[in-house]
Amino acid sequence: MTQPDSSVRLIRSDALTDTAPYAYAATTDGPARLVFAAGSCPLDDAGATVAPGDIAAQARQCVDNLVAALAAAGATMRDVVYTRVLVATTVREDLLAAWTVVHDAFGDHEVPSTLFGVTVLGYPDQLVEIEAVAALNP
Repeated sequence: MTQPDSSVRLIRSDALTDTAPYAYAATTDGPARLVFAAGSCPLDDAGATVAPGDIAAQARQCVDNLVAALAAAGATMRDVVYTRVLVATTVREDLLAAWTVVHDAFGDHEVPSTLFGVTVLGYPDQLVEIEAVAALNP
């Protein structure tokens, strides 16, 4: 389905389970300008890591920072084609805590995404990072 005012088309497959809360692929219609967002980190305006130890709060800050980065490029969350969510953990419930925040932020725009548990991220006390690719109509 193509999103209104967006070049993004999310693709589902009848050959794959429908229980995954995201599309299995996405494409863009026509020529599109791609926006590659750097990993959105849980940093405040002063550059400090927010909410040490709180994965959900860090995920919310990452989403807020991603929204700001996309806006600077003229994009919104509805223009996102793909995300990668990284969580510094080996605990599945921690992955789900971060994923729930990210998924909820996208609403019904369930973009393809990859969720990773990693050993460490770049900033002190950082537990979450979100990468995104968006596509804009020319």
